[in-house]
Amino acid sequence: MKKVINLALVIIAGIILVYMQMPTVNYGFTGFAVLLMILIGVWVLLNNPFSVVQGKNNAPTIKLGKPGKASFVLLVVLGLYITVVPAITSWALLRNGEYRNLIGKVETESNLSSHMLPISIEKIRVVDQSLAQLLGDKVLGSQSALGSQVTLGTFNIQKVNNDLYWVAPLLHSGFFKWNKNMQGTNGYVMVNACNERDVKLVQEINGSKVYIKYQSEAYFGDNLERYLYFHGYWNVGLTDYSFEIDDAGTPYWVVTKFKKTIGFAGDEAQGVVILNAQTGDIKEYSIENTPKWVDRIQPGNFVETQLNDWGEYVKGYWNFSNEGKLKITENVSMVYGEDNNAYWYTGLTSVGADESTVGFVLVNTRTKKAVWYKQSGATEMAAQNSAKGKVQEKGFSASMPIPYNINNIPTYVMTLKDNGGLVKMYAMVAIEDYTIVGVGNTLRESLMAYKNAFNQSGNKISTKSKTEKNVVKSVVTRINGDVKNGNTYYYFTLRSYPKIFIGSTQVSNDFPLTNLGDSVYVTFDNDNQDVIDVSSFKNKNIK
Repeated sequence: MKKVINLALVIIAGIILVYMQMPTVNYGFTGFAVLLMILIGVWVLLNNPFSVVQGKNNAPTIKLGKPGKASFVLLVVLGLYITVVPAITSWALLRNGEYRNLIGKVETESNLSSHMLPISIEKIRVVDQSLAQLLGDKVLGSQSALGSQVTLGTFNIQKVNNDLYWVAPLLHSGFFKWNKNMQGTNGYVMVNACNERDVKLVQEINGSKVYIKYQSEAYFGDNLERYLYFHGYWNVGLTDYSFEIDDAGTPYWVVTKFKKTIGFAGDEAQGVVILNAQTGDIKEYSIENTPKWVDRIQPGNFVETQLNDWGEYVKGYWNFSNEGKLKITENVSMVYGEDNNAYWYTGLTSVGADESTVGFVLVNTRTKKAVWYKQSGATEMAAQNSAKGKVQEKGFSASMPIPYNINNIPTYVMTLKDNGGLVKMYAMVAIEDYTIVGVGNTLRESLMAYKNAFNQSGNKISTKSKTEKNVVKSVVTRINGDVKNGNTYYYFTLRSYPKIFIGSTQVSNDFPLTNLGDSVYVTFDNDNQDVIDVSSFKNKNIK
């Protein structure tokens, strides 16, 4: 009878542990084996209780009961499963080729600018994740009743109707707040990645309230991970729980489904599980069939590990000289290519290198197709230091650089922030040569300073990278000066040319003396801006 009671206690303990810990029951995962070892240990203690006996010098000593043979054998087997088996089946010495090839075939290209998106300054990403968090907290704080009930979740960047947004859900701030609002938290926050003034709290869609019922900060059956676990996903690997909305604004959790491909290692994405955060509806998709509004299937940490393995085992396991070894320069960041697809971006550098790279890698966030652009340049950190050095007296910090195509030149764009995390200035740094820097109080000023810097750079930038200059001979039809931050910028239009141009005395001293009807020579880059920065300006009426 005692053993029956003990067995019942062990079963109850097992149910509680499974409910709380949710271990994956599959080969390659150790959580369930550890749980079984704990339960066996409980069984042994219940059936072989310890006793206190007299030891040496009559000191009391605790004597443990001996486990049965079956329990002992099971403990040994499970111990080997979580220690020896992973070490052997996942040992890189034996399987380094599989580790190197896990990223797939890495294609090579020569020019990064051929892939990066030519873009107008209105579409340049100037809000990073930390700033989005500050702006989200501010809008949440303005809602006093709401701010005391919820907290902001993690912001994820994504495209919504072709505009780039940081999106984060409202989450319960504790057990009692969840118990009071079991229908879910009311809404999510959107921050425009290209305009820090565009911040909105979304609580309704087409007149219907939005509730985030299933989330990581909910309890019992409403907990996101537990809900999926007990709805058929107890035996598969799930990771990267990302909050995304579709183009209609409906909130979802997008979760990567993965498996172990190299023993207990080699995590490889197989598709996604999409959970409607309001209704709990679950749909599973392969990589090929995932809806287009989902921006990321491949977790960033998977890509980082696989790229480093690809660079580490270039000459096999034994490579003491580090010949040919590569590593990523920074953690991957999500960018968008000329095809508007999302990519994980990072630099590649030789092992031991500091500020220079041997190229850059773009990995498609859905398909994991990797392209190595063999173009030397500056690491992200070197570019940040170069930008900060331009205004070192201000003590600003630099955001993580985002690569763009500026006049066919691969360029890092970043913001410069004060100690409070607020954007004070903008910087552009040439990836190929981080000494070419443009800094300004606005993106427009930064762009003009940057163009002026690389126009004066001589042969520092490959002439193949630069765009051809347009040369126009025409007559000024309008011209006006505009003072910004102590600098005067001249906006003007030309006869028979439907564009607005801008220049300053840094480009030409003829601007302050130019009148309507004057004949001028103007050169400018063939870029994608609505307002075009001129490279040179000559007034023929001034002798």
